[in-house]
Amino acid sequence: MNVSRKSTRSAETVRVIACGMIAREILAIREQFGLDHIDLKCLPAIYHHYPDKIAPSVDRAIIKAKAEGIKRIFVGYADCGTGGMLDRVCEKHGVERIAGPHCFSFYVGNETFATQWDDDMTSFFMTDFLARHFDAFLVKPLGLDRHPELRDMYFGNYTKMIYLAQTDDAELTAKAEEAAAFLGLTYERRLTGYGDLVPALISVTGH
Repeated sequence: MNVSRKSTRSAETVRVIACGMIAREILAIREQFGLDHIDLKCLPAIYHHYPDKIAPSVDRAIIKAKAEGIKRIFVGYADCGTGGMLDRVCEKHGVERIAGPHCFSFYVGNETFATQWDDDMTSFFMTDFLARHFDAFLVKPLGLDRHPELRDMYFGNYTKMIYLAQTDDAELTAKAEEAAAFLGLTYERRLTGYGDLVPALISVTGH
């Protein structure tokens, strides 16, 4: 999306409560499109591994934001494995979240993912965040550095890794390719950019 940067410093603050996995992307969009009134608060990225923590943590973050006098709040999470619990929190507080089942979907574009990719059950998806933090976020938490024999237990049903690249970064591309080799998966790269995250943030801020 080719939109010139326009200052919005006078606009009402919008508290975006988001997954730490997409913090860098939200900040990049804020800078690119001049959404200076976005006030980003991130929850730990590790909740990706513990989706039961997401809804109650977002609930507390919304309550805190309202206590601080923030009137406009947006949730920077897809459902992300909460099984509808996050939607119930959003409904309770009268706030919206970004549409989609997970970040892989909204990076691709939810409509495209649903019609073209949703049946690809044998692909492991990688993002810029996961490429950047592959060892710290996947290898070590899963114990693959200490017990490499667990690799096939976790990833044996996958046939390929698809790197959904938010940026055209040669270093991250190399990291993603190395990760695919480590997991024993065929490697594929698709440059998605920020997908539906861009119009979602622009829409919720009223610009």
